[in-house]
Amino acid sequence: MVAHHEHLESGRRAVAGAHAEEISSFVGQSQSDGNASTAPAEYIHKKKIQDRTTNPSLWNTKEFYFYYFVFITCVPYMFKTAHDASSESNPNYEKFKDLLEDGWFGYKVDNSDEQYANFRNNLPVLVAAICVYLPLSHLFKRYFVPVSPLKSPLQPLYRAYFFLAFSVIYLYVMSGNSLFKIGAILGINYAIAKIGGSARWMPVLTWIFNVAILFANEKYEGYTFAQFYPALSWLDSNTGMNSRWDVTFKFTMLRLVSFNLDYYWSLRQSREPIPKEERDQASLTDKERVSRPCFAEDYNFLYYAAFALYAPLYVAGPIMTFNDFISQLRYPKEITRKSKYMWIGRFIFCYLTMEFTMHYMHMVAISKRQAWVDDPVLQICMIGLFNLILIWLKLMIIWRFFRLWALLDDIDAPENMLRCVTNNYSALGFWRSWHKSYNLWTLRYIYIPLGGTRYAIYNIWVVFTFVAIWHDINLRLLAWGWLITLFVVPEITASRIFNKKEWGSWPYYRHLCAVGAVGNIMLMMIANLVGFCIGLDGVKTMLYDLFSTAQGWVTMCCCFCAMFVCAQMQFEVREAERRRGIFLNY
Repeated sequence: MVAHHEHLESGRRAVAGAHAEEISSFVGQSQSDGNASTAPAEYIHKKKIQDRTTNPSLWNTKEFYFYYFVFITCVPYMFKTAHDASSESNPNYEKFKDLLEDGWFGYKVDNSDEQYANFRNNLPVLVAAICVYLPLSHLFKRYFVPVSPLKSPLQPLYRAYFFLAFSVIYLYVMSGNSLFKIGAILGINYAIAKIGGSARWMPVLTWIFNVAILFANEKYEGYTFAQFYPALSWLDSNTGMNSRWDVTFKFTMLRLVSFNLDYYWSLRQSREPIPKEERDQASLTDKERVSRPCFAEDYNFLYYAAFALYAPLYVAGPIMTFNDFISQLRYPKEITRKSKYMWIGRFIFCYLTMEFTMHYMHMVAISKRQAWVDDPVLQICMIGLFNLILIWLKLMIIWRFFRLWALLDDIDAPENMLRCVTNNYSALGFWRSWHKSYNLWTLRYIYIPLGGTRYAIYNIWVVFTFVAIWHDINLRLLAWGWLITLFVVPEITASRIFNKKEWGSWPYYRHLCAVGAVGNIMLMMIANLVGFCIGLDGVKTMLYDLFSTAQGWVTMCCCFCAMFVCAQMQFEVREAERRRGIFLNY
């Protein structure tokens, strides 16, 4: 999750470079010149020199014909095994059948995942909100917003007024009187930024305050007005459609930190006037939108509140930085109708895929009740694997829904899921392509300010500890964060020892890499199963069954061979991307 960054002297602006999606694509060096400011805007985001040579295609070789046979044999069998684990004929069915609901065409549906069930059950309301919001937003934009870019700080961003007005109404319907709690937190955070200014204690106090809010929200479950003052208890009667406002506030907390630090770094840089010809270039790269400071006048409370409460991205993101958000209001991005229709089609396809999977197999209900006693070890493994796939799919659906809402509003937020969860063989690559906007956020606001790769061993622990407590403050998530950090070490070590420059000419180098990829895949699965699926006890049971019986060892060997084939096909997918000029490196 690290980019090449070199610290420039204070006052120098970031140089236009790679696309924002490439910021986190490379592991590089980060060198400080001793200057007090560590703003990411003062770093050169430059591409690592890439080996753009490609190998001949292997798709039509005998080796890959064998891989195709393994693929078309194993994948259907994996689905069948997962289905058998959740069928009525399974002895453990009685343990979880009460969690199932009546679904389509007479089938039972597993809607027991609380997060996705909340989204799925409220989808009609969300679609109705979009149908109200989008016409109003586009009418407002058409009649009140100039067509040309707003290049002067004296030109107000009228769209921000509409965003804030709608968001206040939207959040009052969603959270009721808890909107006042949200407003109070926003006000305190803004006061920290404005009072602190460019003082070095400002970012420190920003972090202390916002992390403290995370812990307070968790401990008191959003707290009540009566806890502050008994006479205000009547306000607790209106909690809106979503009584747990504190759960969705985690995303708002990231935006609050973004505003304060972007503002702090803008003050730490010299205010040299930008040449007119450069201001007139509205076609900024995505990286420039993030790294280039806004006008000083843009760091005001109205724009800050509009950014923090922006309705389409409020509930679940994706996460934008303040600089990027304001830049898109001043210099709108061109988003074609074709692109919008494509994302609508993608969302519908993913949603229907999720519906089919929830009706066909009941992995979440099984994991909730740990209903795998006496199941064959392969079934237990498939329960874990498909749980992980379902988590990836549900998060992609939720994130793509809200990103699509923003996209239809002509605001381009980062895409979170860049690859399927089963199309990852690298721990670092997995992190970059899973919740990517969060990855970019941690890179900009935690990893680089702490010194980047200069102190990588320490920084990674800080980053993943924060990631864990941000998701949820419990031991299981902390174990997940620390396991991810621990499992990154073998990959980094192996990649340095068996690097392509020295070993690339060896005929079996690709196969050696595939063996390493299998190890990475197994470690990533274990970490994510602990954090998000079956927990420590479930993983212990699965590993015990794998390594304590002859059947387990046979299953393990078969799984290793299948993942070896999968890794080889992933390598070739990456090569095919390079042949088309795509260099994602994850």
